[in-house]
Amino acid sequence: MSTSLRPVRSAPASELSPDLLLKMHSLMVKARVLEERLIQMYKQGDGYFWIGGPGEEAFNVPLGLLIHKGQGPHYDYCHFHYRQSATLLAMGADPIDAMRQMKNTATDPYSGGRNFVGHYSIRKWNVVPVSSPIEVQYSVAPGTAIANKRAGGRGITIVTGGDAGTAEGDFATCLIWASRPANPLPMLIVVTNNKWGISTPYQGQHGEKRISDRGKAFGIESKTIDGNDPEVSYRELSAAMEYARSERKPFLLEAVLSRLYGHSSASGANRINDEADCITGFERRLEERGLLTRQQMDEMRASFAAELLAAHKQVKEEPQPEAKSIYDHVFAERDLVRGES
Repeated sequence: MSTSLRPVRSAPASELSPDLLLKMHSLMVKARVLEERLIQMYKQGDGYFWIGGPGEEAFNVPLGLLIHKGQGPHYDYCHFHYRQSATLLAMGADPIDAMRQMKNTATDPYSGGRNFVGHYSIRKWNVVPVSSPIEVQYSVAPGTAIANKRAGGRGITIVTGGDAGTAEGDFATCLIWASRPANPLPMLIVVTNNKWGISTPYQGQHGEKRISDRGKAFGIESKTIDGNDPEVSYRELSAAMEYARSERKPFLLEAVLSRLYGHSSASGANRINDEADCITGFERRLEERGLLTRQQMDEMRASFAAELLAAHKQVKEEPQPEAKSIYDHVFAERDLVRGES
């Protein structure tokens, strides 16, 4: 890791419970196996395009576990980008639904088979529809944060995006609206820094030492952390979210992490071996602490692989959307306009 990307040292903290560590590990492995299955589906012709987050599990799983999910402004609003599969799994999503979106089946609960993989939308959990245009979620997120603040309580708005997208005006818009002295907003603003903008390396594009430094100009509490360490991620996310919940102010969190299969299928989606693998490092620690054996970890991965292969076979038999449904969900349905359930 280069000096310019070195995370800020975390304050000493008590160890997380063994049960939580094992839960995070299980979700991280399942999320990785899911992404590898989605890549396999693309390469087999069971999908038109793949983009996802293998390598980000150590950050995205803790994030999902800490979200206060529900519907309405008393719960957390989630403005995600397309590398958030591990977060959705940690929130309780069924991995078969990601495959349905990859295959564009009519059974896809996120878009009815009409959007790319990883473009989630879950009204009952306040997961705002993921959009393909880069980083527009940063300029949309202050709207739900205003709703959170007006409603009172502890609900916050969480927005995630990548390092390259911080060059967009939407990111500056987010920082400005989140930090206005007259009305600061309860937001967790996340930048997952995988050090690449498609094929452009981070080092030649950013004059600041850390992206989190940009929050200082707006008086926003900010920090850079090691997003490849799930224990650090859980502790730092918990602290940042508690700050936003209790102070009703924004927090900017930059997580430095890895990108293990390239940007997307457009670049081949092949395994990159010179990036740190967060699961490998975490498993080494779990084994050293006597929480899991290598055999147990291998058996867990094999079990998830078999489960998701069976789900893939099921999805292959499910129907594609009919032509008449092409305009469904484009505009607000009449019952929603009327305020009906």
